[in-house]
Amino acid sequence: MTAKAEMRLVDGLQLALERQALHMVYQPKVSMRDGSLAQVEALVRWDDPELGTVGPARFVPLAEQHGLIDDLTQWGLRRILRQWLDWRQEGIDACIAFNISALSLQHLDFPDLVERMCRGLNVPTDRIVLELTEGATQPLVKMMDALTRFRIKGIGLAIDDFGTGYSSLMQLRQLPFTEVKIDQAFIADAPHSRDCRLIIQSVAELAKGLGLTTTAEGVETIEQLRIVRELGCDYVQGYLVSPPLEPTALKAWTSKFRRAWPAMIAEERLALWGDVEADSLG
Repeated sequence: MTAKAEMRLVDGLQLALERQALHMVYQPKVSMRDGSLAQVEALVRWDDPELGTVGPARFVPLAEQHGLIDDLTQWGLRRILRQWLDWRQEGIDACIAFNISALSLQHLDFPDLVERMCRGLNVPTDRIVLELTEGATQPLVKMMDALTRFRIKGIGLAIDDFGTGYSSLMQLRQLPFTEVKIDQAFIADAPHSRDCRLIIQSVAELAKGLGLTTTAEGVETIEQLRIVRELGCDYVQGYLVSPPLEPTALKAWTSKFRRAWPAMIAEERLALWGDVEADSLG
């Protein structure tokens, strides 16, 4: 990307934040036990009239480099807290997960800021989960104080894309996470790779021993679902369950999915799931 193109994106992002032009979609995560909705992951979307659709992989690093990450993070937190209140009025009480940058944890008052935002809107802190990618967590041992304060305040911490870095086990031992999200690369290869199945099972068993929950990310097929369920994962997320949804679609999806769940996990009823799988419950 040229310097001119980069600055055009940066200026566009700053303007989008000022004009509240970003929006959120939410991808459900369900319990392996009964298919119930356990959590939704909030995903930022930016559709610019001139730049088109700009993915987070492009604009989040730029926000970090050009001093916009705090504004983006605070916008996201305010949005998900208000969304939780809207869903509660509809009878939906699921945790909301939101990715944060390691840069945010350099601010000593960041845990207090998140707690104040929750209290200001009367959202229980235990309904919020903050996600960090494994790569981002490698320098975070130095920020143990901030992470520990999140846990004391009841806010969950998830390590995302687990298994893609080089110090995964050290992260689990040293940092106060509550959840491990197994990278989708292992899930995709699980039906064909004994090594991937062993890794998934080992991570699930290790996490359980440490008092953490495990989520299988990127599940796209019935076969993958059944494998990760048998290997001990607690939760599942991916396009088989649902693509990211607009917030108004979550209630209808929840009802539809609970009806479909028994067919997903029952071998003899696989044919009943065909039509639902085809459209990914979208």
